[in-house]
Amino acid sequence: MSEETKVATEETAGAATTSAADSTTEATPKKKGKKKWPIVVGVVAAVVIVAGAGFWVWHEQPSFCNAICHTPMDPYNATYDQELHQTGVDKWGNEASTDAMLCVTHKATGATCMSCHVPQISEQVTEGMNWVTGNYVAPLEERSLEELVEARGIASEEFCLNSGCHVNDDGSVMTRDDLAQITADKKRNPHIGQHGEVECSECHKGHRASVMYCSNCHNDAELPEGWITAAEDKKLQKAFESGEAAA
Repeated sequence: MSEETKVATEETAGAATTSAADSTTEATPKKKGKKKWPIVVGVVAAVVIVAGAGFWVWHEQPSFCNAICHTPMDPYNATYDQELHQTGVDKWGNEASTDAMLCVTHKATGATCMSCHVPQISEQVTEGMNWVTGNYVAPLEERSLEELVEARGIASEEFCLNSGCHVNDDGSVMTRDDLAQITADKKRNPHIGQHGEVECSECHKGHRASVMYCSNCHNDAELPEGWITAAEDKKLQKAFESGEAAA
């Protein structure tokens, strides 16, 4: 074989090898990159969950009510922020013992606004619309227990006498009879309806000094620490209605 023939043969073989290599390269599929969307979705979901949990915790604090409905809720927030065994202020700006306001005594047990004011979607939507449109009064009018539980569709006394609040040692929900037994040693038992059924809120006030309802008739009715008489209560309400009390 001549030198020229040998070189030509080698060139042909080299070209064939290169062609085969190129064919192999083209035939090998390219590796696809890993999909990142599951990671992105997971991160977004985690952020939403954490933010939602934080919002829910905030939702149960008085600062939430104060932030969303700033103007009418300021005085209520101020009463809740006080500590026990002090001379504080009520929702109308009057001097009052913090031991006589349920919002303070209940806070001391770990209760929040939502422990008593259980939110209902329908009620919140209505209140939100009233706030946006300005269809509300400030300072807020005092509401009865019947009005406070209307959206929940329960008996007014269940605002207080429920499984999350006042229960017996065996875990059962307290009744008025149970309450009457607890205060049986009083000269005049306030939980016996001698004069018909009286709402809990006639005595027990959330954001102002509680009132000894019995003092409407009995001047010698025993006053718990910090409570006021029915006569003093009427003066406060009259002052509030006339605009003399602080808002």
